[in-house]
Amino acid sequence: MDTIYALSTGPSVAGIAVIRVSGPEALAVGQLFGFDMPKPRQAALRILRDPSSGDRLDEGLVLVFPAPRSFTGEDLVELHVHGSRAIVRSIVQVLSGHQGLRPADPGEFTRRAFLNGKMDLLDVETLGDVLQAETRAQARLAESNRHWLRERIDGWRDALLELRGLTEALIDFADEDDVLQTFDSNLQQSILDLRSSFSQAATRAPAAEVIRDGFRVALLGPPNAGKSSLLNALARRDVAITSEIAGTTRDVLEVHLDLEGLAVILIDTAGLRDTEDQLEREGIARTKRAAESADLRLWLEPVDEPAHEHGLRMTADLRVRTKSDLIDSPTKQREDLLVSVRTGEGLDLLIEMLGNRAREATWIGQGEVTLVHERQRQALVQAIEALDGAVVHGSDALEMRAEGLRRASLALDRLVGRIEPDQVLDVVFKRFCIGK
Repeated sequence: MDTIYALSTGPSVAGIAVIRVSGPEALAVGQLFGFDMPKPRQAALRILRDPSSGDRLDEGLVLVFPAPRSFTGEDLVELHVHGSRAIVRSIVQVLSGHQGLRPADPGEFTRRAFLNGKMDLLDVETLGDVLQAETRAQARLAESNRHWLRERIDGWRDALLELRGLTEALIDFADEDDVLQTFDSNLQQSILDLRSSFSQAATRAPAAEVIRDGFRVALLGPPNAGKSSLLNALARRDVAITSEIAGTTRDVLEVHLDLEGLAVILIDTAGLRDTEDQLEREGIARTKRAAESADLRLWLEPVDEPAHEHGLRMTADLRVRTKSDLIDSPTKQREDLLVSVRTGEGLDLLIEMLGNRAREATWIGQGEVTLVHERQRQALVQAIEALDGAVVHGSDALEMRAEGLRRASLALDRLVGRIEPDQVLDVVFKRFCIGK
């Protein structure tokens, strides 16, 4: 197997940069840079020199983690050097010139940890969620699942093993009717209780996906309704081009916001109207697709214009009247919400309403564990279907029950990644950055 290396910290200028080397040639790094390797798991200060010229490249800490007690399960060396781009570049150039070393692919360190039994796929996915968390809610969900999801799944597996053992024992006593009557109803109830626990976790999965991927809010309405202006106001920067010319927005534009720890994605869309412009028509088609996939749809209309009849207007979750500064307060009609980008009226209330809707969509009870990824949810759904096949009655059906419980166990094994094809692994590790 090749020895890989990569910068594990960010590429920007920083006080410290960490360069990882993992594989059979990792322990040769000391000889390459002209220093003695320190004792395992003890940080030591070393001078790194260019092997061709002997010039001093930097002075930093070196850590050695011999196999198998390392993150990857292989010999692993970490070089903690100064975060100058020039220093990092010079050290990486030395590594790249050494035979047997190559740059790591994205997620390759974590993939090697998985292949060497240091992590399972559930650990990999929760680690990826921790690294990619951008809001407090995402970080809390990832950290909660990192600690508690494993415990819950292990409990499910133990319960399944016990049920399988009891079922096999009942098969041995299939001719004893009194034994069957005594244990069969309790066993059936235990299966139903376990299925209920699976179902609750699967039901909470959509809320977890919204936390991870963001609460999507589509801004809909006719041309010149103020959608782009409202997007800029909520984002507090000029994101979209605004103009008095109708049809300025031709594509779907997304802006990511952090509302009190929740990820909210605002989607600016093309104005809805009849048009012969082919480019604008494509923008309107994309608008309709964005509306279908959104978690919340806002219909925007100026206060000084009559209501615009459109199918999406009737299905919108919230109607907002924009440009409220154009009319006097006494003449304003009662609407869901009045806003003005120019004066700021209604913006704070709108942000509050968006935050409330996002919290409702992402509510997960205190201490409850849920599944974050569609792959995990599908595996649990397969386990539920297998348990449905295990809820049978009578001695003739015991073999069917045993088979259903066996398939449920296999589904949980797929959930944690004990049996997954390479295609699934490629999708999982694609999310990781180089150096991790």
